[in-house]
Amino acid sequence: MLLRVRVTLPDRPGALGQVARTLGVAGADIVQVVVLERLGGRAVDDFTVVWPGAARVERLLAGLAAIPGVQVDGVWQAIGAPVSGGHDAELLAQVAANPADGLATLVDAVPGLLAADWAAAAVVPADWAARSAAPRPDPALRTSIGSQPTVAYASWRAPDPLRLPEITPLRARPMTGPDGTRYAVAPFGRAGLVLVIARGEDEELPAAAFHITEVDRAAQLVRAAAVILGDRLDRAGVPPVASAVIDPS
Repeated sequence: MLLRVRVTLPDRPGALGQVARTLGVAGADIVQVVVLERLGGRAVDDFTVVWPGAARVERLLAGLAAIPGVQVDGVWQAIGAPVSGGHDAELLAQVAANPADGLATLVDAVPGLLAADWAAAAVVPADWAARSAAPRPDPALRTSIGSQPTVAYASWRAPDPLRLPEITPLRARPMTGPDGTRYAVAPFGRAGLVLVIARGEDEELPAAAFHITEVDRAAQLVRAAAVILGDRLDRAGVPPVASAVIDPS
C-alpha cells in the first residue's frame, strides 16, 4: 500500500539521508519526498512510500523514533503520490475551460493534490455562525436554531451523510474535528461557499494535520477558482444536493 509519512527532523547535512536509510531498512520504497518547511534549524518533510501490506507500521515508526532529533508527525494511507504545485495551473485551466463543471472539477482534484481522503464544497448559511455561538439547546430544539449547511458538491470518497465540523468563522485554516478527522478549510468569499478538505482518523495510521503551506495552497486555488467562476458560485447551493450534518462537539 501507499503511505504518507510526515517527519520533523533537524535541518542539517545527513539528517535526511538517515531518515531515508531507515525507511529503506524497514522495508519502505520511497516514491517521493516533499519539503514543507525549513525554519529555525528544523525541517518538515513528507515521504510517500510503498509499504508492504503484511508488514506492521510499528516497525517503521520505531526505526524513525530511534533517530536523534526526529519526530513522526503522522502516517496515513494515500490514494496516490501528491501532485506538485506545478499542476495547480493545469487544474485552474480545466476549471476555466469548462466553468459549468468548474466547482466539481476543483473538488474532485484537491484530495489528490494534498494527499487527502475527500473534499466537499459546502454552502454555510449566514445564521450558522450565530447558531454555533449560541448556548447548546435541548437536542429536540436544535433544528429550530439556524439553517443547516448544504453540500454543493462532494468528491467520490466523501462519507454519506457528510458530517461537517463547525467551520465558522469562515477563514482559511487547518482544524481537527471532534472525531479526530483532520480538516483544511478555505472559503470562496461568495455566498457562504467554503471548500472543506479532510484526512480521516485511523487508530493505527494517525494522519498529520494539514500544514500551513497546504492550507495556503488550497486557499490560493479557491481564490483563483472564485475569480474564474464568478457568479456561478452564487448559485452553487441552489437547489441543495444534500444536507450536511453538524458534527457535535
